[in-house]
Amino acid sequence: MARKSSKLSYHGSPHHNQDKDHDQNNNNQQQLIPGLPDHISHLILSKIPPLKLYSICHPWRNFIYSLIFPPFYSLYAVLTPDNLITNSSSNFHQQFLTPISFFIFDPISSRWAPLPPPPPFSLLVRYPSFISRDLPVQSVTVGDKLAVVAGTTQHLAPAVPKPLVFDPITHGWDYGPRVPVPRRWCATGSSSGSLYIASGVGSHFSSTTARSVERWDPSKPNGPKWEKLTPLKDGRFSREASEAVGLRGQLYLVNVKGNAAKQGAVYSLKKNTWKDMKEGMVAGWRGPAASMAEEVMYMVDESKGTLKMYNEEKDEWVNVMESDKLRGAQQMAARGGRLCVVCNGGSEIVVVDVVATPPRLWAVEPPKGFNVAAVHILPRMSRVHSGLNT
Repeated sequence: MARKSSKLSYHGSPHHNQDKDHDQNNNNQQQLIPGLPDHISHLILSKIPPLKLYSICHPWRNFIYSLIFPPFYSLYAVLTPDNLITNSSSNFHQQFLTPISFFIFDPISSRWAPLPPPPPFSLLVRYPSFISRDLPVQSVTVGDKLAVVAGTTQHLAPAVPKPLVFDPITHGWDYGPRVPVPRRWCATGSSSGSLYIASGVGSHFSSTTARSVERWDPSKPNGPKWEKLTPLKDGRFSREASEAVGLRGQLYLVNVKGNAAKQGAVYSLKKNTWKDMKEGMVAGWRGPAASMAEEVMYMVDESKGTLKMYNEEKDEWVNVMESDKLRGAQQMAARGGRLCVVCNGGSEIVVVDVVATPPRLWAVEPPKGFNVAAVHILPRMSRVHSGLNT
């Protein structure tokens, strides 16, 4: 999604056939706006929505993908093959280990492209004893980076000892510091530029691990490391992989996903303390949730397909819109006035423009042959690295 000025749209913008360059030298010297020096043109064009620039001419189209143009938001997706084998097999390792793929969707050109490949790794997302349920791959947006923080091996053990981090600016992958106790089935989230892991299960269940909470701040000058925080009062949050949502200096987490009854806890970043979640908030939390700029929290009631916004003063969830397309919502990301919701078993991403009056909704299909495990909204990569050349 192109910040506030353009829409993340499956239909995208008009595509034009590229003209052949008859004089490469002249094209390289072509002014963006005739009669004006380029540094003035940059100031003018940077204030125009990139979707409009894209449709005018090739020089302007190239400009929006340059390092000079303010990065617009794009959709990043964690993908799994849509033909996962579900029948049991003696050759377990070959049948059930699943390669995880990472793609970027450019809302201006309406095109998918793979991210630069990460270090090789495979996770277990389907187990023969649980063929009706996928095992989670937990990923988090922390600042302007994407971090994969938890998953499962073929031996049903934690698969991510160190966060695997992608930076759109450097176009590369790197590892974060080793987690003191690698885990899965945990609560993961971010707030104020830090990554949080709470509860979960290590190689074996431990009440200490199930109560533990750790934070990693990638920006600390003395070297990144995990910091132990005040533990949870019990291990009830190790039941299921869930999201921790940052909102106004606090981190909110519930112990069960979906439409089931939940228990909730709230962590204060400033006080390093925990408290119970307000009754109205936890009672109405019936699906995936995400916060917009850590100021407003949205949630989709997955059974009813209702998008709601939390009113802290009244401790209630207020209806924003309802759509059948939002039924069965699995995961959600929020940024730049848009919500991106994984729906329909991972075969569709529903985008909601909550800035529009009334809110508008449309769908983005994943690349052919893939299902969506999670979505994130991050600044776009430059064209030379994104594979989105037109």
